[in-house]
Amino acid sequence: MDVALEKRQVERAYELYAPVYDFIFDWIFSPGRVAAVKHLDLQPTDSVLEVGIGTGLNLPLYPPSCRLTGIDLSQEMLDKAIERVQNLTMPNVTLKVMDATSMDFADGEFDKAVATYTISAVPDPIAVLREMRRVVKPGGILVILNHFRSQRRLTGFAEDLLAPLCTRLGWKSNLALGPLLSQVGLTPELIVKVNMFDGWRLVKCVNRK
Repeated sequence: MDVALEKRQVERAYELYAPVYDFIFDWIFSPGRVAAVKHLDLQPTDSVLEVGIGTGLNLPLYPPSCRLTGIDLSQEMLDKAIERVQNLTMPNVTLKVMDATSMDFADGEFDKAVATYTISAVPDPIAVLREMRRVVKPGGILVILNHFRSQRRLTGFAEDLLAPLCTRLGWKSNLALGPLLSQVGLTPELIVKVNMFDGWRLVKCVNRK
């Protein structure tokens, strides 16, 4: 069952989530976010792109010297990220409203890229990952943290049934990891299960072009 997300659906959902996003999602998803930034293996001079930075919950996890660019489709979410950047005094952070399927960045502009809890909440995850590959240097690291369709038959079936409801809420419950990476041309170097009940997967890839 394939239920497509529309761009306006996502925008509308996260406009509603913005005021309560941190309260709901911070502690539940914190272990995965910590692991995702850790697996970027950040070096002092690295330039990093975070796709779907939202309210900036990951910001305190980055070293102060990191040159970070964060993009998001929702201005309401980014307004909160801007406040967080100011409170944390992070001069090397740039935040932009941008559609991740068509980024305004040059080929190979970043050393590394990360997307936490984002890939299933975009209308075209294949296009987003292809853009992430394009803007990351050859040999650079891409880290994806997301819920993907379960490989267990009954759980996967339940996720298919829930897909129409989840789409209305702004995300896709049955996005399959294997076909997604195959279509983008990425091979995982590492896959780790994280968060409560191991319900989310952290995927680390090297951008081999």
